[in-house]
Amino acid sequence: MTDSPSTASPQSRKSQDWDHTYDVVVVGSGAAGMAAALTARLRGLSALVVEKTDKYGGSTALSGGAIWVPATFHLDEAGLGDTREKARAYLDATVGDRVPEARKEAYLDHGPRMVKEFHDRTDVRFMYTPGYSDYYPEALGGMAQGRSIEPRIADLKALGPLAAGMRRAGLPTYGLTITSYDFRYVNMISRTWAGRRASLRVGVRAAKALVTGKKLVSLGEALVARLRLSLDKHGAELWLSAPLTSFVRDEESGRVTGVRVTRNGTQVSVRARGGVVLASGGFSHSQELREKHLPAPTSTAWTHASEGQVGDALRLGEELGAATDLLDKVWGAPSVCPPGEKSFFLVADRGIPGMVVVNAAGQRYANEAAPYHQFVDAMYEADRPDATTVPSWLILDARSKSRYLFAGLFPGQAFPTSWTRTGFLKQAATIEQLATLIKAPELPSSVRRFNRFADAGKDEDFGRGDSVYDRYYGDPTLPNPNLAPLEKGPFYAIPVHPGDIGTKGGLVTDAQARVLREDGSVIEGLYASGNCSAAVMGETYPGPGATIGPAMAFGWAAVNDIASVVEAATAGPGATGAGAASTPGDA
Repeated sequence: MTDSPSTASPQSRKSQDWDHTYDVVVVGSGAAGMAAALTARLRGLSALVVEKTDKYGGSTALSGGAIWVPATFHLDEAGLGDTREKARAYLDATVGDRVPEARKEAYLDHGPRMVKEFHDRTDVRFMYTPGYSDYYPEALGGMAQGRSIEPRIADLKALGPLAAGMRRAGLPTYGLTITSYDFRYVNMISRTWAGRRASLRVGVRAAKALVTGKKLVSLGEALVARLRLSLDKHGAELWLSAPLTSFVRDEESGRVTGVRVTRNGTQVSVRARGGVVLASGGFSHSQELREKHLPAPTSTAWTHASEGQVGDALRLGEELGAATDLLDKVWGAPSVCPPGEKSFFLVADRGIPGMVVVNAAGQRYANEAAPYHQFVDAMYEADRPDATTVPSWLILDARSKSRYLFAGLFPGQAFPTSWTRTGFLKQAATIEQLATLIKAPELPSSVRRFNRFADAGKDEDFGRGDSVYDRYYGDPTLPNPNLAPLEKGPFYAIPVHPGDIGTKGGLVTDAQARVLREDGSVIEGLYASGNCSAAVMGETYPGPGATIGPAMAFGWAAVNDIASVVEAATAGPGATGAGAASTPGDA
């Protein structure tokens, strides 16, 4: 595909100075970036996505792929009765005034409209995940049945050769394609008939795919595959291994008019007639920026964000005078991080019974089943020199190990031998012996106290199992799905670190995703969405998919604003609006 000719008036550079010209240039190929580029094509605008790494999909491809968007038509079809007013009350109760009202209102406007348009006009499809509650369902406006929708399973074969460029999650699913909805039940394969039926359904799906030659993917991979297929069908262009190096600005107005990227070892300039959308992620992989902004201790080894996210957009935006916010926050993800191996994000694992998390002294300090973002905050808040919580110890007994999925291992499946060989995993016949092994003197008394709570079905210290959210991943055969005593040896201890799925601070934007300066003025021509921008969710995490949902919605909103800019620039005798400048051609 070639590029569009310039039809707008030149600014600081002559048209022949540009190597390529598009209406919209997007930096980053996760959900935020691809949603922006797809919206551009739906508006009749030419679009280019530049991706720094050699794989597209960003952190979205490694994620669960769900989006938390209130009042979608999916929720209407499920008869849940969600409303904008209810969702606004919930955002007020969770996000509060940490984020400007206009941005929260914009999200409630943009989100459901984006979902509906993509459903009607592209291959992007979602389905409601029944019962996956908001993370704070008891808060005003919270929904116990949840608002999250997840991508429908996709077939990579539909992408043809484009599939080779997609980032893969590499989840330990052993060749099975499992949705978020499936996993809730598969997690209880040894405990409930619903778990066994779900496992059978997943197995039949795998067998059919094998017979038909399909290459099925779910979760974040399914969302990325559907977005990439839609981009291809609608004619957007995507460059891999093309890192952003600088912005190009008009010398008189200061407007961002394009970018410079490195492609095939050569610096090229790309004009963005309407605007540049930054969607390149945060700074999770920059140890320097982590130590500058995040709570200590911190490490790039603990992140689940995709490679290459070292704060490029943050640095370049700050050079333009952009305001920043929430740089001290991450989308928290409690994780086990075996030396030399891929880290594992403990989502459901903290909801199972027969398990506790303790500090270095062996004391519990939080509700283990709390939403993961909240749990990471608790790890830092409870940390103290005489009883550190970074790392903490997750204590598990043999009965729970044999009953539930844990750290990607099926019930009864042995821990990796490397975990014991390296000393990462500690094991002992009794809790007292384990306490000695990990030098946690308070562990025996903490476990005895917890066991009394478990027998009574009520966690009097931290309320584990009181919230509908806690119980989602619990064992429904127990009086309290999240509580069972630790009684059967051997007992295991595994270190847990405050990981992240991305940083959540970045460039400050407005309701149209335009990047703002410290004085609130707009940096014309520059937009941002996703983790390179300051999160609309503020310091909290209202529900499953509250990262990707806003990323897509504000990518969509950014290009809607750009479309009006291009239309105004191309208006005149013979012009027909935004589409007048969108026909691909040479620059």
